[in-house]
Amino acid sequence: MTGVETAKGVLAIHKRAMRLMGNRFEISVVDDDAANADAHIDAAVAEISRIEKLLTTFSDDSQTNQINRNAGIQPVPVDREVFDLVARSLRISSLTQGAFDISYGSIDKSLWNFDLNMKQLPDAETARKAVSLINYRNIELDAENTTIFLKEKGMRIGFGGIGKGYGAEMAKQVLKNRGVKSGVVNASGDLTAWGVQPNGQKWTVGIANPDLKHQVFSYMTVTDMAVATSGNYEKFVMIGGKKYSHTINPRTGLPVTGIKSVTIITTNAEFADAMATPVTIMGIKAGLNMINQMKDIEAVIIDDNNQLYTSKNINLK
Repeated sequence: MTGVETAKGVLAIHKRAMRLMGNRFEISVVDDDAANADAHIDAAVAEISRIEKLLTTFSDDSQTNQINRNAGIQPVPVDREVFDLVARSLRISSLTQGAFDISYGSIDKSLWNFDLNMKQLPDAETARKAVSLINYRNIELDAENTTIFLKEKGMRIGFGGIGKGYGAEMAKQVLKNRGVKSGVVNASGDLTAWGVQPNGQKWTVGIANPDLKHQVFSYMTVTDMAVATSGNYEKFVMIGGKKYSHTINPRTGLPVTGIKSVTIITTNAEFADAMATPVTIMGIKAGLNMINQMKDIEAVIIDDNNQLYTSKNINLK
């Protein structure tokens, strides 16, 4: 992108893409010095890597796995940061009447693996059994001792629905603390943007076309906002000519149908990430009704027939 001359050099967007938290992250910072920009991006990457180690379920010694291993046995002491993230997750569960639930981890991969070998749906009874352990109310927090206890044996928590957004939000904080006035942290479509581009324009965010994910369905300009999209074009299976997305309804254990994608626009990337899935699960009417009752949050929904629905204060191009 063409830069803008400053006393020190040319103000330009410096970008780097990498794989973190199992997703493609792209970090952009506006700076008039390439070496400076590089150092800023290094610091953001280090922060996201730190969070990944803390939250991952792929490492035996992560705090998430310690909590899961002790389900039904005993409370586990955790870092205040993990404790607070779980506490915020439980508030979102309560707000969405359980449509968002970090105790989804008990859904076994054998039930839903979303690969090419999957030829039929699990029967409803098997699915119901698998979700019987999903219940955010059985996650017990002890603020005094900073412990987390999963009451039922076999319960598991995971941060798949909020972790990317939390990582993006924390990386943004690191960059802002280092004096980066403008930038974007994009975690595979969950992004947070602040400041403006070198030409003084706001950042342009595209909403992916659910049928052709490398094409844009519509776009908007944002600053100091976060945008997250949950879409069935990322991971799905076709069974009997019908598309089943990787978004599982925690009440039934079966995939959600009817909605191709939900985009959430709000002030915080963690919250945007966490709200995209429950709106998908709740459906168009209930989902938009909930969003319309909340402050500083908007939603764009594309249904299976490419019909576009938006919350009441939204302005798309």
